[in-house]
Amino acid sequence: MKPTDNTADTYSPQRRQILQVMGALPLLAMPGLSFAQATAQVNTTKLAVTDKEVTVGQLHSSTGTMAISETGSIQAEQLAIEQINALGGVLGRKIRLIKEDGASDWPTFAEKARKLLINDHCAAIFGCWTSASRKAVLPIFEKENGLLYYPTFYEGLEQSKNVIYTGQEATQQILYGLDWAQKEKNAKSFFLIGSDYIWPRTSMKIARKHIENFQKGKVVGEEYYPLGSTNFGSLVNKIKLQKPDCLFVAVVGGSNVAFYKALKAAGITGVKQLLLTISVTEDELTGVGGENFNGFYASMKYFQSLENENNKKFVAAFKAKYGPKAVIGDVTQASYLGPWLWKAAVEKARSFDVDKVVAASANIELTSAPEGYVKVDPNHHLWSKSRIAVGLPDASFKVVSESPNLIKPDPFPKGYQ
Repeated sequence: MKPTDNTADTYSPQRRQILQVMGALPLLAMPGLSFAQATAQVNTTKLAVTDKEVTVGQLHSSTGTMAISETGSIQAEQLAIEQINALGGVLGRKIRLIKEDGASDWPTFAEKARKLLINDHCAAIFGCWTSASRKAVLPIFEKENGLLYYPTFYEGLEQSKNVIYTGQEATQQILYGLDWAQKEKNAKSFFLIGSDYIWPRTSMKIARKHIENFQKGKVVGEEYYPLGSTNFGSLVNKIKLQKPDCLFVAVVGGSNVAFYKALKAAGITGVKQLLLTISVTEDELTGVGGENFNGFYASMKYFQSLENENNKKFVAAFKAKYGPKAVIGDVTQASYLGPWLWKAAVEKARSFDVDKVVAASANIELTSAPEGYVKVDPNHHLWSKSRIAVGLPDASFKVVSESPNLIKPDPFPKGYQ
C-alpha cells in the first residue's frame, strides 16, 4: 500500500521491518484509511492539531517503584504510535508524542496531566498504571475535558466519560479467578495480601465479599504493605500459622521481587501452596525470576504465550523493536490497544474533538487485538476473555483456563459495593 502524498515520507529500514512483521494487523482494526480533512473541520476545540500533525501525551512512571510495571506500557504505546504513523497517521496526520514521567508519585501524575492538557493541548493521553495515579488525574481530565486511555486491570466501581479503560475490571479478573480457585483447586480458605493503596484494598474488599457471601468460604488473613516494601518476614509467619488453601495476592511494583523471594526462602512454593495473583505479569516476572514464581498462578486476560496469529505478529514486532529478550505482560498489551482504539474512534467520528471521539467509541471493535478480539462497551470498558496461567521456571506463563466467551464488563456489580 502506498501512502498518500500529503502524509508520506521515505520509509526507513526499521519502519519497513515493522510493517513487514505487522502484516495485516492494523488493517484488520480499521474500517478504512481516512484522507486528511481541513483542520478547521476536525479540530474545533483548540487541540494541538495542525494540517500535518496531532499531538498526544504519554504519562507513565519511568522511574520509581512502579517503573518495573510501567516500562512495558511505555514501549507498547510507542510501538503502536510508530506503526500508526507508518501507515499514514490519523486522519492524514502523523502523531507527535509528548512523554512525561509520573515518577511513581501521585501528585506528580496530577501535575503532569495538567501540563499535557492545559499547556500542550493533547488530543488524547495514554497513561497511568495504579488506581492511585488514575484517581489523582481523573478530576483534571473531567474538568479540562481531556481523554485518557487507561490500560491497567483495576477494581472497577468507576465510569467516566473522559476515560477509556482497556484493562479488566473486577468481574472479569477477580471474580473469575476466585471461582477458578474454588472449582478447580477446591480452595475454601483464603489469605488476602496486597500493597497499601486504593486498588489492592478495594480489590480485596470485593474478593472478601465474593468469598464469604457467594462462595461461602473463609478469609483467614488480610495484610497490606507500603509500596516499595521489602520486608515480608512477619507475613510469612502468619501464612504458615493460618495454612490457607489459597494466597490471593495484589502486591505491585518492585515489592514483588522481595515478596516472592521471601516465600521461596520460607519453603512456600507452588508445589505446596496455591497462590493466585492479580498483579504479576511477564513484566514483573522478569524481575521476580521464574524460579521464585514457578507453580504459582496469575489471573489476567492476556499472556505473551497466547497462540493466535494476531499475537504472533504483535510479539514479533515488539521484539523486533525492543530486542529478543523483551517480554510482554497483560498491561503492556492493553496499553498497545489504546492508540489503535483512539485512531478507530477518531476516524469513525472524523474529528479529534473529545466529545465526538467519545461518542464514536461505543461499540468500536478491534479484531486485530493480540488478546484476540475486543469491543468497547458503552460503559467505556472492554469486552474481553478471562484467563488463568501458571508460572514456569523460564519466567513465562502457560494458560490453563480460559473463559469460553467474552465477558461483558460490569464496573458496578451488585452486591460488591
